[in-house]
Amino acid sequence: MFQKQREVMFIITTILILLLSACGSDSSDESSTEKGSKTIDLGQTSWEENIAITNMWKIILEEEGYEVNLHLLDIGTQMAALENDELDISPEIWLPVQDAEYVKQYEDTVDFSEETWYDNAKVGLVVPSYMDNINSIEDLHANKENLNAEITGFDAGAGTMLVVEDVIEDYELDYELISSSEPAMLTALQEAINKKDEIVIPLWNPHRVFAEMDLKYLNDPKNIFGDSEKIYHATRQGFHEDYPEIDQWFKNWKMNDEQIGELMSYVGEAENEGKKAIEGAEKWVNENNDLVNQWLEK
Repeated sequence: MFQKQREVMFIITTILILLLSACGSDSSDESSTEKGSKTIDLGQTSWEENIAITNMWKIILEEEGYEVNLHLLDIGTQMAALENDELDISPEIWLPVQDAEYVKQYEDTVDFSEETWYDNAKVGLVVPSYMDNINSIEDLHANKENLNAEITGFDAGAGTMLVVEDVIEDYELDYELISSSEPAMLTALQEAINKKDEIVIPLWNPHRVFAEMDLKYLNDPKNIFGDSEKIYHATRQGFHEDYPEIDQWFKNWKMNDEQIGELMSYVGEAENEGKKAIEGAEKWVNENNDLVNQWLEK
């Protein structure tokens, strides 16, 4: 009887050890990073194309079993967060001009991808097309009064805003660059167009606003904005080792004008209907499974 009890206890103990080992093994598999989780911290800005792509990646990664936290931060704060391992990915780095200063500042502490996801970007100063008297940045000198000597801008920390400051200095413009946010800047643009007022703003392609308003880029004789820009992504150091699968997916990621334009439209439509941006992104992902699956190839 006593012997039998000892045998039963031995069997129970063995089973418990096996169960605990199995639990420990599962936990180890689930946590491929030093954070001990499958959580991805993804940087987001208030720019419309950025809201679209970050929500798109949230849908894609969560369908693959990851949890994704979106952090609304200006690009300068994102760079510092990557450096401090507080953020995993910043998905929108414009080069060779717009974000060059950030690359220079953080090239030793942040991993900037050599793979582009969009190759046909453009940045510059933009005015409504009805402003016939202004076609070049140099024309701003003679129209200072009509424009209240102001360039209506967006996020103060954005690389493009830093380039606009260079434009003001190099062209010797007696103008003030007004910082706000992209939504506020676009609202000011729409209000000016409604009244046929004059306004100048920094803007970029890809952007849905070019399909909705009649706008034109100002010529840049000094080529300070550069020609075409390419868009990359950046990650914290060590991310490619912690998440090799996601690292490869982001390197596979490519979008053309039609694809990014449709994604932005879906997100914008969802928001206009009182829905969340992620609902528009989810619709786009569901309709573009073949393209998404190409990105997810190893």
